[in-house]
Amino acid sequence: MKGWLNAVKHDEKKKLLSKLIAGISEMFMPLMNVLCAGGIMKGTLLILTTTFFLSDSSETYLILNAISDSTFYFLPVLLAITSAKTFRANPFYSTVIALILLYPSLTKAFETGTTLHFFNLPIKAVTYHSGIIPIIMASALLAVMEHFLERILPELVRGFLIPLLCLSIVSLVTLFVFGPIGAIIGDALAAGYASLYSFSSAAAGILLGALIQPMVIFGFQWGLILVAIYNIGVTGHDSILPIMAPAVFAQAGAALAVMVKSRNISFRSLCAPAILSALFGITEPVLFNINLPRKKPFLFGCLAGAVGGLLAGLSKIETPAFVFPSLITLPVYYGDHFMLYLTGCLSGFMIGFFLTILTVSDTAIDDTGNLLKGGLN
Repeated sequence: MKGWLNAVKHDEKKKLLSKLIAGISEMFMPLMNVLCAGGIMKGTLLILTTTFFLSDSSETYLILNAISDSTFYFLPVLLAITSAKTFRANPFYSTVIALILLYPSLTKAFETGTTLHFFNLPIKAVTYHSGIIPIIMASALLAVMEHFLERILPELVRGFLIPLLCLSIVSLVTLFVFGPIGAIIGDALAAGYASLYSFSSAAAGILLGALIQPMVIFGFQWGLILVAIYNIGVTGHDSILPIMAPAVFAQAGAALAVMVKSRNISFRSLCAPAILSALFGITEPVLFNINLPRKKPFLFGCLAGAVGGLLAGLSKIETPAFVFPSLITLPVYYGDHFMLYLTGCLSGFMIGFFLTILTVSDTAIDDTGNLLKGGLN
């Protein structure tokens, strides 16, 4: 009897995990192409600036940077639409809440670390652009509030009271609770990494190589990125960004294996730009639309990232400039033991590729990219 209950609980946990992954994928699948386009444009712009073909102080750069970066800066707005659909909330309400979080005067105050006060109650300074968790949690709460208010309010006043109450309450809860929750988790992870790296760079490489892409799923990587920016500004160098690279290439390698094994031409045509985007340092398309829904490629990518991270950690490579790890930014990380570092990056890609292609069964994918029975699991 006890064994049966444990089995039931285990099945329930697996179903819950599957639903969570399916929900995340549902939110990001419609954004796949635009995220790929943004990643490719950002990579191309970086090539133009690093080859001195284009100055990063020129007006042309300003315009091109706005075109390439807007997708990621305003990602909460895009997620407001897709997450509202997932939770069956009003997409207009959800979008307005995202816009409130990105309102220029609020953003400016939060970016300077200013603690705002709402009737003498402090609101923690949180950077919301490119954030994931706050707007997803806000959409979930919004759906609950909408359905609750629709049941208790008279039909005569629903038209103006529901949006008024939803926007006011959910926005405040997000500013007071959801935003700080994500920031606190990210800060804790960053502090833990700094302590670990000072103790053992190899251990830091393994841990960060394995966990950085799962952190990307929930937006927790921004805590580490803020620490990287601080390190470069204060000490002139940083170790976090270089160690991220093997994990980036590992997910790209696993996604390439999925693409190679897929028999669906339409799906493969979607995989190609996503993989290219990952090689340019933007892994969200391969995470949410290729590897994570199929579980094993994502896990193999994390394992490969840990192996590559070990070598990157042993190299103790540090960067003097803030650039996201990608195929074209690797020369920025040049230093002692650079070949060991490159070996770590290549190992991440190759291990992710071969583990996936050798151990995952052939896939059968329909025209929308959804898995059919007997597909990649």
